[in-house]
Amino acid sequence: QVHLTESGGGLVQAGGSLRLSCAASGGTFSSSIMGWFRQAPGKEREFVGGISWSGGNTYYADSVKGRFTISRDNAKNTVYLQMNSLKPEDTAVYYCAAYKDDWDYWGQGTQVTVSS
Repeated sequence: QVHLTESGGGLVQAGGSLRLSCAASGGTFSSSIMGWFRQAPGKEREFVGGISWSGGNTYYADSVKGRFTISRDNAKNTVYLQMNSLKPEDTAVYYCAAYKDDWDYWGQGTQVTVSS
């Protein structure tokens, strides 16, 4: 069982930056594919990006490509989401997730609000 806790959300002006963290405990974090998702009010949860267990491969949704960067520190059991050039449409609750047979483990989410 993997327990995930996100932090780092907040209110930022358009064009600004935030870095989200997701701390993992339990399970085998260092061998897990990790992902970030987000859900805006009235919308379905959407995939933001993912990172392989080694950190050598990353994947991004087209909407964030070139602005967001995912990284991980397996020694700290933590995955990060660096968000730059934020836009009002990035406003959402951001979740990290761990992949086992599917995206089986989820954090509680952290709110990101981008003001125009």
